[in-house]
Amino acid sequence: MASNSFRGSKRGRHAQANHDVGDFNCSLKELRSLMELRGPEGIARIQECYGDVEGLCTRLRTSPIHGLGGHADDIARRKEEFGQNVIPPKKPKTFLQLVWEALQDVTLIILEVAAIISLGLSFYRPPDAERENCGKAAGGVEDEGEADAGWIEGAAILLSVVCVVLVTAFNDWSKEKQFRGLQSRIEQEQKFTVVRGGQVVQVHVAEIVVGDVAQVKYGDLLPADGVLIQGNDLKIDESSLTGESDHVKKTLDNDPMLLSGTHVMEGSGKILITAVGVNSQTGIIFTLLGAGEDEDDDEEEKAEKERKKREREEKKKEKERRKKEKKEKKDKKDKLDKKNKRDEKNKKGKSQDGAGVEMQALNSDDEGEEKKKAHPKKEKSVLQGKLTKLAVQIGKAGLFMSGLTVIILITLFMVDTFWIQGLPWIADCTPIYIQFCVKFFIIGVTVLVVAVPEGLPLAVTISLAYSVKKMMKDNNLVRHLDACETMGNATAICSDKTGTLTMNRMTVVQAYLGDRHYRVVPESDLIPGKVLDLLIMGIGVNCAYTSKIMSPEKEGGLPRQVGNKTECALLGFVLELRRDYMTIRNEIPEEKLFKVYTFNSVRKSMSTVLKNADGSYRMFSKGASEILLKKCCKIMTASGEAKVFKPRDRDYVVKNVIEPMASEGLRTICLAYRDFPPVDGEPDWENETDILTGLTCLCVVGIEDPVRPEVPDAIKRCQRAGITVRMVTGDNIDTARAIASKCGIVHPGDDFLCIDGKEFNRRIRNQLGEIEQERIDKIWPKLRVLARSSPTDKHTLVKGIMDSTVLEPRQVVAVTGDGTNDGPALKKADVGFAMGIAGTDVAKEASDIILTDDNFSSIVKAVMWGRNVYDSISKFLQFQLTVNVVAVIVAFTGACITQDSPLKAVQMLWVNLIMDTFASLALATEPPTESLLLRKPYGRNKPLISRTMMKNILGHAVYQLTVIFTLLFTGEQIFDIDSGRYAPLHAPPSEHYTIVFNTFVMMQLFNEINARKIHGERNVFDGIFKNMIFCSIVFGTFVIQIVIVQFGGKPFSCVGLSIDQWLWCVFLGFGCLLWGQVVTTVPTSRLKFLKSAGHGTQQEEIPEDELEEMEDLDEIDHGEMEMRRGQVLWCRGLGRIQTQIRVVNAFQDTLSPYEGLETPESRNSIHNFMTTPEFRIEDSEPQIPLIDDTEGEDDAPTKRNAAQTLPPPSTLATLSSTPNQNNNAVDRIIPLYKESPKTGGIPQSAALPPRPGSPLHSLETSL
Repeated sequence: MASNSFRGSKRGRHAQANHDVGDFNCSLKELRSLMELRGPEGIARIQECYGDVEGLCTRLRTSPIHGLGGHADDIARRKEEFGQNVIPPKKPKTFLQLVWEALQDVTLIILEVAAIISLGLSFYRPPDAERENCGKAAGGVEDEGEADAGWIEGAAILLSVVCVVLVTAFNDWSKEKQFRGLQSRIEQEQKFTVVRGGQVVQVHVAEIVVGDVAQVKYGDLLPADGVLIQGNDLKIDESSLTGESDHVKKTLDNDPMLLSGTHVMEGSGKILITAVGVNSQTGIIFTLLGAGEDEDDDEEEKAEKERKKREREEKKKEKERRKKEKKEKKDKKDKLDKKNKRDEKNKKGKSQDGAGVEMQALNSDDEGEEKKKAHPKKEKSVLQGKLTKLAVQIGKAGLFMSGLTVIILITLFMVDTFWIQGLPWIADCTPIYIQFCVKFFIIGVTVLVVAVPEGLPLAVTISLAYSVKKMMKDNNLVRHLDACETMGNATAICSDKTGTLTMNRMTVVQAYLGDRHYRVVPESDLIPGKVLDLLIMGIGVNCAYTSKIMSPEKEGGLPRQVGNKTECALLGFVLELRRDYMTIRNEIPEEKLFKVYTFNSVRKSMSTVLKNADGSYRMFSKGASEILLKKCCKIMTASGEAKVFKPRDRDYVVKNVIEPMASEGLRTICLAYRDFPPVDGEPDWENETDILTGLTCLCVVGIEDPVRPEVPDAIKRCQRAGITVRMVTGDNIDTARAIASKCGIVHPGDDFLCIDGKEFNRRIRNQLGEIEQERIDKIWPKLRVLARSSPTDKHTLVKGIMDSTVLEPRQVVAVTGDGTNDGPALKKADVGFAMGIAGTDVAKEASDIILTDDNFSSIVKAVMWGRNVYDSISKFLQFQLTVNVVAVIVAFTGACITQDSPLKAVQMLWVNLIMDTFASLALATEPPTESLLLRKPYGRNKPLISRTMMKNILGHAVYQLTVIFTLLFTGEQIFDIDSGRYAPLHAPPSEHYTIVFNTFVMMQLFNEINARKIHGERNVFDGIFKNMIFCSIVFGTFVIQIVIVQFGGKPFSCVGLSIDQWLWCVFLGFGCLLWGQVVTTVPTSRLKFLKSAGHGTQQEEIPEDELEEMEDLDEIDHGEMEMRRGQVLWCRGLGRIQTQIRVVNAFQDTLSPYEGLETPESRNSIHNFMTTPEFRIEDSEPQIPLIDDTEGEDDAPTKRNAAQTLPPPSTLATLSSTPNQNNNAVDRIIPLYKESPKTGGIPQSAALPPRPGSPLHSLETSL
């Protein structure tokens, strides 16, 4: 059994006997069907087919103690036989698909149509009519060659459209590539502990194979299905798969089946892996989801038609049912007969109509659900919401201006030709008139193209993607894009102590044993032999076997601590006493431990029970000293005997030992033991309160965890940036206060609060024990340290600060966490930071950003990047809007006065390309500077365009318009050239208009440098050479502009310019920089008329019915809402509402009246609030949720938590609420490990095959 590779004769026999199952005496199908069973059924199947788990190990050729041999060929064979632990990814969109998507842009389609009409008409020759007869504008063509060149403009427009489309598609393609890179990076981070060849090793999740023996512990997310070999107090949260909220206790004799995608909430154990990848329970579900996705469009269309047909049928049936009801009311005489009939009909209805129609409606809904899961919703962050809204408003203005331009141009042309020149309408001239109309139309469309800032979304994407990439180098692994930008607005950070502010390298530095307080670790000969043996034995068995001390990686380095750092400190203490804990662990392997009470946040202690040969039991305990000392009734003395430990003695120890240790910032741990003699009989092991009393104290140790050297400076920078740092820790209050003052969180003489969890709860709850927001509001502004806090306290504090309206603007809270129980707070907060090294999988799953080095100073870098994203977008906006204002006014006035736009369509498209694509690249990739941390956070309601920016936009627009109009109307005299105004159709390009175009572009180039500063700074060149992208784009644009002007010719309507003319153009452009200094000098406060723009959408602005529809939309975005305002969307047809009413009626009786309420018990355990998407803990007033009820308490600004909850009533509601956001597993290869970052698993409706008529199913889908 102990041998690892069961080769030789036995294997030969198996192979001959079972050709169909290959090398292993167990097929993939068998294992799959085994893992579909639960509890007693699973045990029965294992006993029936394999005898026991060891029998299953033998069949899979592995050892329950030593695991697999780890030979490469064996691993490869297992992968071939049972599959790999990955899910095949969805194919990325091809470049051609992205091109096709970019072509869907409406303005581009309009341009293409106009260009094609223009092309067609340019080849048309009017037969004999003299062109002069068709009016002045049509005549005057010098030669035939010029007339033949009429097609060039149409072709040039088409070519520019192609350029724009290719650039857009390329950007999308590189964005997608970056995201896939990010995903794979997140996945590569994930490793799992397995036993191979008797050694405990960490392997990548994708490398786990069937037959591996894996060690699972508190906080793990199971990467594959398995059967329990041995477990200590193991409890699993299976809500992600089964929807069952209670934690499931896993033991060998009641339920040994562990499923992938579930979380370990308590305890530890060893499992035998039996199914991986697509064959595991999670994999099967993902395969089902993926299957619905590869259907062709035709099938989707068919499904759509089917659905509509069903809806129509449903409506018909609904009408019939109503008619019947009316008849019933009339015919009161036949009431009894009809009632009987109706009962029959209802029964039939349940079998046919109910299962058919209702479930069809629900199923079709469910298909929608599945599709939604399969295609993750696109993320719209707060910023994107503000931007889209702004872009739509600008676009509307542009549409109005372009429409006006076309109308004015056509009217002027008609008036001039038919009234002033008094020409008759000649049939032969019609094509020429149409050509004019097309030309005017093209001018109108180009005004629209320039007005619509399609570069905005691109700028956000580039800026965020660039930031995310750079943040990785700063040890921030961003899991949700919008977190990056929300972090820039953070006003409060609630940080853990251990590992974040401190180094998480713990060592025992003081000890109290045998009535003596040792300031340094004592020599082993000073300790009585009996006490020493008990101490070594207690630490050896009562620390998790996964915690150990390894030899240093480099010679002369510190020993490596693996596992729980507090336990490593105790193991290090054993080594300092010159003893070896491994000899004890070898004597008593993990399988021999009688019972383990693992550490959790409620117990605050850990105990291990050993059974002795004489039938007696001995229990070792360790835990928080002030808690464990209360349970001690004896203490070991210097002579090695136990003496009675009275409350008075305890007070002495607390006052003279524990408090002095804590005030030095040490964490104090008490070690104790208890004997259960055989005469007392078998104790009741489930009754913890009785077990954990009457202990004998062995010693109290003080463990030091030094503050990270860079933390005090990082906290100072945060405070300077207007961010309050609070410490929330499970340590005792003296330790916490000492560390807080070392870090600089509290300063002597400041007015601040340091309280523990008990006092905190006393202050925030009323007589009935309910939390009141007003009470929290009195505490949190001064609170700096919350000690001995439970996860619930952390969640309450975060929620209290976020919901508070005491300070303006509303608080944006970031939280750090590493434990499984930090999940609720991480999810609730605006930005959740999980620890990459010490963090459990559950915490990482609930977080938005993972700190790969567990260091607080990385959070400060995240703040810098967040603020930088915001500023980059504002810079781009300032630049873009200046160009927009100028280009639209020039095109509009020019067209109205001279009947032709001074800037031609192709030129406008080139300007659009500079503005949108290149500028967004140049300005969105500015690196952050330290000065970003010198200002206060913007807050949620900060408009995108501040008054200073508005001053800059209007100031520069005035300069540019003055220059352009001067050149337009007096340019020919200044430069002594021919005027380009009033040129006929197909006239050759003029020097005059080329100078206007060239000067316009030069001004944009220099204004791009101005746009680098938005807070009114004078030095716009500051740090310009640190951003090579910016320099290369400005230089590249300049070079291309030279080529266009000198060699662009007819397509670009340009003529080559002389050196003098070029110098004048550049000089006028350079004037922008000088003018910028003038604009900066004008104080913004004097310009009272300036307004800011680009606020977020307030929730009050969104009508009720639209709020409801939000749940159905794939991407909820404020811009689309603006466009749709007032239109009624038929998302919720009559059929669906009827279905809901039927569902409610059907299940009203089965719902208890207290269904949605919190019971007092539910508050004690974390699992009750782990089930709902919000991890709900506390509601100020009880509500019974109706089908469409909103969650009363949810108003985080960026909700990524629950697909079903309504948008939060925050000012900048992101509304990007998807359970499977970035890492939708169908999209990529997944070492089967990360399902949905925010709901801790697969959403229920996806996880269970829909059972028609199941209450859960109906409620889920109607939700």
